[in-house]
Amino acid sequence: MRTAAKVALAGVATGAGALGYGLWEAQQFTLRRVEVPVLPDGERPIRVLHMSDIHLLPRQKGKLEWVASLAGLEPDLVVNTGDNFCSPDAMEPLLDAWGRLLDVPGVFVFGSNDYTMPAFKNPAKYLAGPSKVDEHDHPALPFDDLRAAMTARGWADLNQRRAEVTVDGRRLAFRGTDDAHLKRDDYSEVAGPPVADALLNIAVTHAPYLRLLDAMTADRMDMIFAGHTHGGQVCLPFKGALVTNCDLDTERVKGLSQHTARTSDGSQHTSWMHVSAGMGSSPYAPYRIACRPEATLLTLVSR
Repeated sequence: MRTAAKVALAGVATGAGALGYGLWEAQQFTLRRVEVPVLPDGERPIRVLHMSDIHLLPRQKGKLEWVASLAGLEPDLVVNTGDNFCSPDAMEPLLDAWGRLLDVPGVFVFGSNDYTMPAFKNPAKYLAGPSKVDEHDHPALPFDDLRAAMTARGWADLNQRRAEVTVDGRRLAFRGTDDAHLKRDDYSEVAGPPVADALLNIAVTHAPYLRLLDAMTADRMDMIFAGHTHGGQVCLPFKGALVTNCDLDTERVKGLSQHTARTSDGSQHTSWMHVSAGMGSSPYAPYRIACRPEATLLTLVSR
C-alpha cells in the first residue's frame, strides 16, 4: 500500500509540474523569422508579419505588451488569420496594442473566437479529433465592431472576399475564406485563376483544412497563410504535435511547408504554406508545452 501511495503521489507531482511548466511556457512569447523564396527574380524582399490566435483577455498585460512591441519590426504587410479575442472588453486593448501596425497594409480573416466567446471543454476530447463548435451555444463577440475598426484603418477583409493590396509599391492579389472550423467557408465564392499581372497571388484562411488547401493550390496560389492549430499546443520531445485540430497532418502543424495539388488541366502545382502556431490559447486551457506562443516575420525573397 505504501508503494502504491508513493506511485500515486509521484504521478500527481509529475502532473502538477507539467501543468506549471505549461503555464510558464504560455508566457514565453517568441518571434520566428523565416525566408520564403517566392518572389520573381530581381525583386526586392517583402517583410510580412503573420499574427494569429491571440485569444486576448484584457488582463493579459504581458501579451498586450509583446503584441505592441511587434510594430517595431516595421513590416511591409500584416497578415492576421483570426481568433483575436475572448471577451468583448478585450477589443479596445487589442486595437491599442496593434497601434502603428494598423497603419501598415494588412489583410485578415476571422476564426471561431472572433464570433463567439470560448466555453469550457474536457481537454481530453482535444486528443480525439477536431473540436466541435456550435457558435449558437456561446455568447457572441462584437466581431462586426472589430471588422469595422480593422477596415477603417485600411486592412482588407478577406472573409469570402478577394482584394488587391499595394505593398511597398507592388500589387499583391489576395483571396480568403471565412472560418472552415465553423463550416463558414465557401471557396467557390473566391475561386478562379490567379490574377496574371499581380506580383503574387496569396490565399488566407483561419483553419487549414485540406479541402481549402487543395482548392487554393489547384488555383495556383503562390502562398497560403493559416492559423488555428496552436502548433499542437501540447507537443512531445522528438515527436512533436499530437493533434492539429483539423485534418492537416501533424508534420505541417506549424511553420513553413508546401502543399501540392492537381490543377484543372491535370498538371500539379505546389504552393508555399505558412501555418502560425499562434500567440495564445483558450482561457480554459491556458498552457503550452514544447510549443511557445509566437508571431512570425516572413521575408519573401527572390526564387
